[in-house]
Amino acid sequence: MISYAITDPSTLSFKSLEGDLKRFSTKSNIIVYRDKSNSNYKINAKLFIKEAQKLPFKKILLHTDIELAYKLNADGIHLSSLDLQKIPLAKKLNLFVIVSTHTIEEAQKAESLGADMVTFSPIFNTPNKGKPIGLYAIKELSKVINIPIIALGGIITKEQIKECQEYGAFGFASIRYFK
Repeated sequence: MISYAITDPSTLSFKSLEGDLKRFSTKSNIIVYRDKSNSNYKINAKLFIKEAQKLPFKKILLHTDIELAYKLNADGIHLSSLDLQKIPLAKKLNLFVIVSTHTIEEAQKAESLGADMVTFSPIFNTPNKGKPIGLYAIKELSKVINIPIIALGGIITKEQIKECQEYGAFGFASIRYFK
């Protein structure tokens, strides 16, 4: 099962980068550097990738910046649902692509454009993300797309992870689970 760590300033500090990444590596096999408000994102992304490559992550991704991911030799990119049209560019650069989706239609579009995986959210209640779509939505999506579905949103316990898997998720992604 894919265990996908989404970093943010509450879970990753560049003052303790090596230790934080080691902590992530004990629970996750894919990691993305995500910090929507950092003016040093490009510098930090380089440091993040360099340190993460020393650990057994299967994939190391950057968030939204395709050109930077390519330049820094990241394994791939995590795109928002607003950036579906950028999938072909990322694939042309041989990047692994995960796309955030919130509806069946977005997930189908992401698959048709070449995404390797989609996150589907919010499954459970999570701060500032609206009403949860629930576990049954994973089952419904798995009937209509053929790429892996990564459950996202409010996943903080092993029980929730197991439930997501039982409903057809190929893996899970979280911020708070990895704290």
